[in-house]
Parts: sequence; structure tokens; C-alpha cells
Amino acid sequence: KESENEQHPNDPFEGVNRVMFDLNYDYIDPHLVRPVSIAYVETVPVPVRGGIGNFLANLDEPASIVNNLLMGKGERAADHFNRFWINSTLGLLGFIDVASAAGISKHDERQFGDMLGYHGVGHGPYFMVPGYGPITARKTTSFIDGKYVPLSLLNFWASAGKWALEGMEKRYVLIPQEGTLEASPDPYALTRDVYLQHQDFRAEIETDDYDEEEEDFLDVYL
Repeated sequence: KESENEQHPNDPFEGVNRVMFDLNYDYIDPHLVRPVSIAYVETVPVPVRGGIGNFLANLDEPASIVNNLLMGKGERAADHFNRFWINSTLGLLGFIDVASAAGISKHDERQFGDMLGYHGVGHGPYFMVPGYGPITARKTTSFIDGKYVPLSLLNFWASAGKWALEGMEKRYVLIPQEGTLEASPDPYALTRDVYLQHQDFRAEIETDDYDEEEEDFLDVYL
């Protein structure tokens, strides 16, 4: 851990980022994001949410095919390819996960920024965005994934809806770890460090930098 007077190498705008974190943590999340996420997850029937989740995940498969190929992960790219065509056809545009039932492994998506990280590109500056959360310069390059069909066919509102629905699911999963964040002497630093390590995990970069507190948080975050 860096000392209180030592600046994190990926956080040159820490002063502004902390203000944005407080805005998210004290106002936007508890009064908007958290309650909306709980309402969505706890009121929408599980089969409906599952079908929506399958459909949205299926949209990411082509980008994962390309990024895995660029990472030299041919077998995993083949799984993404087979999942996409099977679920898009037999699975009714992806709402039904036929591929998993057929024994084809379901892998986490790999974005363009993950591929860059795998090949040694650093995080770059870290930013805390109001109403969105943390992001890095490398992560922003993942807009390229939206250039592949079918993501390229989505208009702004459809893309925003996809982001919101996936975001509500992810936010709900983090609820059990809220106590860890509240108990941390520096919730901002914990959030930043966990996020950066999560990005390293996605880029398949091995790291031994996190402590037990962060490892517990990562268990849910990942």
C-alpha cells in the first residue's frame, strides 16, 4: 500500500476522483443505483432475468471471439463462436442457453482493453465517473467491441439499456460486501485497488499485491 503522502501511479487525479467517489458513494448509489438494482432483481422473476441475461451476454460473444484470438486463446475463441451461433439460432437469439446444455464451456467475456492488458499495455490514468463508477484509460478502448455485429446494430438507447440491466445485476451481487467497504479505513482506495486488480484478472495478469481484505472483496467482485 502507498503511504498517505504517496500518489498511486495510476491515480494522478486522485483529488477530483475522491470528490466523484463521495458523490457516488453518499448520494447516487444509496438513493438511486442500489434501490433500483434491488427492485429489479427482487421483483422480476428469475426465469425472465435469466433469459435477459443470456440474451445480453450473447451480444458480447463476437467481440470475445476476436479478442481471444488476439490473445492467442484459440480454443476459448472457438467456444465463444460455437456458443454464439448455437444460442443465436437454437437458443432463440440467446434467450435460452442451449450451448451450456450441450456442454460448451461458458467463459467470461474478453474486451479489447483486456486484450491490450494481456499484451502488456498498462492501465493508464484511473477515473471515477459520476453515476458510473471507476474506469481506466485502457478500459475506455473497449468501445471498439461495439463495432462488431450484433453490438454495432444497437442504437444509443438499446446500448444504454444493456449497460443498465447488466449494471443492476452486478450491483446487486456486491450487496454482501458493503460491510467490507464501510469498515475500510479508506473506502476510496479499497475500491480503486480492487478495480485495478479486477482489470488485471480480466487481462490474465498475475498479481500478488492485494491483501486479505481486498481478496475477500474480489471474491464477490469477480
